[in-house]
Amino acid sequence: MNTVFQKDKIGIGKRKRAVARVFLVPGTGTITINKVSGEKYLQYNTNYLNAIKAPLEKLNLTNQFDIVAIVRGGGLTGQTDSIKLGVARLLCKMEHENRLVLKPFGFLSRDARIKERKKYGLRKARKASQYSKR
Repeated sequence: MNTVFQKDKIGIGKRKRAVARVFLVPGTGTITINKVSGEKYLQYNTNYLNAIKAPLEKLNLTNQFDIVAIVRGGGLTGQTDSIKLGVARLLCKMEHENRLVLKPFGFLSRDARIKERKKYGLRKARKASQYSKR
């Protein structure tokens, strides 16, 4: 796995606290996340695996590219969605016509929902201590 990747052939995806750098390598459709097979890294969860492959399936490129991703931060759901966004962005960077296919399915939309910060005087972002009338 000593492949050198070019900087212009990278797709970056973000979701919650997860940041993914995605590379597409011509191959057979395998997924590698942080130098571990995708099935093992995502705990054999088919929903996560299908979500990552979804942009490729819409373009009928499933068995033409291997997905290599480096992910930091967040949990498995955030990491999966960040990889999916990175794959979609990279496909658009490779060929501009792919954008017209992927955009209606929402693959190019970044989910902006992040954890709300804790406020002073409260226990969490919105949770307050119980109110006592007397």
